[in-house]
Amino acid sequence: MEGDKKVTPQLMLAVGTAVIGSLQFGYNTGVINAPQKIIESFYNETWFDRYNEPITETALTSLWSISVAIFSVGGIFGSFSVGLFVNRFGRRNSMLFANILAFISAALMGFSKMGASWEMLIIGRFVVGLYSGLSTGFVPMYVGEVAPTALRGALGTLHQLGIVIGILVAQVFGLDMIMGNATLWPFLLGFTFIPALLQCILLPMCPESPRYLLINRNEEGKAKTALKKLRGTTDVSADMQEMKEESRQMMSENKVTIPELFRSPIYRQPLVIAVVLQLSQQLSGINAVFYYSTSIFEKAGVEQPVYATIGAGVVNTAFTVVSLFLVERAGRRSLHLIGLLGMAASAILMTIALALLAQVEWMSYVSIVAIFAFVAFFEIGPGPIPWFIVAELFSQGPRPSAFAVSGFSNWTANFIVGMCFQYVERLCGPYVFIIFTILLVIFFIFTYFRVPETKGRTFDEIAAGFSQQAAARVGKHSPEELNSLGADSQL
Repeated sequence: MEGDKKVTPQLMLAVGTAVIGSLQFGYNTGVINAPQKIIESFYNETWFDRYNEPITETALTSLWSISVAIFSVGGIFGSFSVGLFVNRFGRRNSMLFANILAFISAALMGFSKMGASWEMLIIGRFVVGLYSGLSTGFVPMYVGEVAPTALRGALGTLHQLGIVIGILVAQVFGLDMIMGNATLWPFLLGFTFIPALLQCILLPMCPESPRYLLINRNEEGKAKTALKKLRGTTDVSADMQEMKEESRQMMSENKVTIPELFRSPIYRQPLVIAVVLQLSQQLSGINAVFYYSTSIFEKAGVEQPVYATIGAGVVNTAFTVVSLFLVERAGRRSLHLIGLLGMAASAILMTIALALLAQVEWMSYVSIVAIFAFVAFFEIGPGPIPWFIVAELFSQGPRPSAFAVSGFSNWTANFIVGMCFQYVERLCGPYVFIIFTILLVIFFIFTYFRVPETKGRTFDEIAAGFSQQAAARVGKHSPEELNSLGADSQL
C-alpha cells in the first residue's frame, strides 16, 4: 500500500502539466471581472467611431453580458465534445491539441483593441471557453487515470487548485498598476498564450494514461512502461492486474455513447449523482460571487473593493489546499456535506448583512466575513469534489460520455448564473442569496441520502456497488450492462 501512496517526480510532472489547463480555465473565468469599466469604455469608443454616437446603456449592458456569458457557451460546446477527442487521440494528446484553441483565442483578444473590434474580443472569449470546456473533461480524466487509488482524491483536488490559482492570478494581474488599465488590458486577456505554450513544451515529456493504453488501445507493453515511470518502480503488477480486470469486463460490453448512457437503467444512479454534484457546484452561488465580486464589495461599502476581491481569491486558494489534505482522510461525501452546510449558513449571514447595511454601518465587515466564509466552505467540498468524482463513479467504457454529460451540466448552469444573476439581483436586492440557500439545502439533502463514499475504493469496487443497487431496484439487466459497471467482480 505504501507504493500506492508514493508521489514520484514523473507523476507530479504529469499531473502538474495537466493542471495548467485548469489554471487557464480559472484565469479566463476571473480575468473579465476587474477591467470591466475599461473594456466598457473601449466598447463605447469603438461604437462612437463606427456610428458617430455614444453607445446606449442597454446596448452596453448587452455587449458586456455577452462578453461574460459567451465564455460559458464555449464551455458548453467544449465539454460536450470531450468524448470525441479522448478515445481517438488519447488523454495526453487531446490536451496538446486543445492548445490550438488557446493560441487562437489569445490572438483574437490580444489584438481586439488594435483592430478596434469588440467582435474579436467576444469571439476570443467563445474560443477560450471551448478550450476551457474541453480542459474540464481532459484534466480530471487524465489525473484520475494516472493517479494511484490511495492518492486519487488528493491529486484530483489539484484540478480545482489550478482553477482557483488561475482566478487569483487573473485578479492580481487585473490590478490597475499591473495590466488592468487602458493601455495593457489586451495583454491581460491575451496572457493565456503563455501557459498554453508552457503546456505544449511539457506535455510531450509526460506519459499517456496507462488505462487508455491498455484498455482502449490494447498496448500492454506501453501501458506497463508508462506505469513504471509514474509509480517509480519496476513492480506494477497490482495496477496492471486491476486494469486487466477492467479491460476484461470492457471486452464484453459495447462502447457506451451518450444516448446509451441515458437509456440504460444501470447507469442512471451514477449519472444522476454526477450531474447533481456538478449542479451543486455551479448553482451554489459561487459564480455569482466570482463574476460580480467587485460590485458586491462596492455595495457592502468597501472602499477598495478590488483588494477585497483578491482577498477572497487568497481564501479560495488556501482552503483548496486544506481540502487537498483532508479529502483522503475525511472522504468525499463528508467534505461535500460540510461544504454545502457551511455555504448555506454563510449565505444567510450574507443576506442579513446586506439587508441591514443602510441601518448598521459595521455590517459591511460582516458581509466581507460572510463572503470569505462562503468561498472557504465552497473549496472544502463543492469546489473540488464534483470534478474528480465523475472519474470514480464510472468505469473506462462509459467514462468519456459521463464526463461529457456532467461537464455540459456544469457549464450550462455556469451560463445561467452568469446571464441571470445581474437581473435577479436587481429584482431581489439583498435577498438574492436566499435563492442559493434553498438550493444548497436541497443539494445537502440529496448528497446525504444518495451519494456514496468513494474514498480508498478502486473504480471496479465503486462501479460494482452501483450495479448491485441497480440490479436490486430494476430487476434483471443484460450481462453487458452489469459487466460494464464491474458487477461480475462481486456478484
